[in-house]
Amino acid sequence: MNRRSKGAGPEPYDFRRPTKLSREHIRTLQIAYETFARQFTTILTTSLRAVSQVTLLSIEQFTYDEYIASLASPTIIAKVSMEPLPGTAIVEFSLSIAMTSIDHLLGGSGGPQPERPLTDIETPLLQSLFSRVLGELRYAFEGIASIRPQLAGIEYNPQFVQAGGASDPVIVASFEMRVGAEECVATVCLPLGMIFPKLQGDRTDVQLSPAQRAAREAAHRNLVAGLESVPLDVAVRFQPMHMRPEELISLRPGDVVTLNHPATQPLAVTAAGITFAHAVPGSQGSRLACLVVAPAKEEDR
Repeated sequence: MNRRSKGAGPEPYDFRRPTKLSREHIRTLQIAYETFARQFTTILTTSLRAVSQVTLLSIEQFTYDEYIASLASPTIIAKVSMEPLPGTAIVEFSLSIAMTSIDHLLGGSGGPQPERPLTDIETPLLQSLFSRVLGELRYAFEGIASIRPQLAGIEYNPQFVQAGGASDPVIVASFEMRVGAEECVATVCLPLGMIFPKLQGDRTDVQLSPAQRAAREAAHRNLVAGLESVPLDVAVRFQPMHMRPEELISLRPGDVVTLNHPATQPLAVTAAGITFAHAVPGSQGSRLACLVVAPAKEEDR
């Protein structure tokens, strides 16, 4: 049984979590994954000596929690490091496909397989096959990034895999995978933060037309103009002072608290806790005011 529908159709769009992948990003990944699928097919066919096929179905963005929830249990979940890229990738396919592949590796003809974790003899066989598959993943991604995929471990229960936070965005490529009479939907999951900077590269401005570049510059000017008119809370402050809790508790109306601010030192003009100017207190008519001045010599750097 496939765990995801193969047919194309309308997909719900969550405006609270818009996709960050453009058509150019999807196309770049599609080329890489189609290359990977062809090489994967070749490895399975030559290694297992059985009719095999791997075909790219879709590339979608989910949260890590949504991806994990979509997986069956048990299943084969290979955790993969993608040095020098940060984070952990996941290559996942059904346990029945894994058992069928091992059966063919040992000279069997396939057929119904037991649903159980791999034995100590079967695990190295699958790991050896995986090492060849990851080599082809490295080759397929050469146009995007230079990576060194390494198998970091195999799990069977998706809930035991900690490869990201629940709300972290991930890019999931789904493949139709067939080995003999067995088939499943296999997936490759990459954290968005791992691959998105490589998809961006330095090519964004090159791909813009003159009209698009002019629209971007106009939007930037409008944004700057809008920010310049936003009201901010500004404070004029003395230097802070330290008091013990018992002194604070004992304060009464009429008490005098001595400030540590030197009379010759200007006050700090701050916004959002950041000092951006210095000033001396004064008045303008009947209103209190301050005059912006140069900082004191001991602060002047």
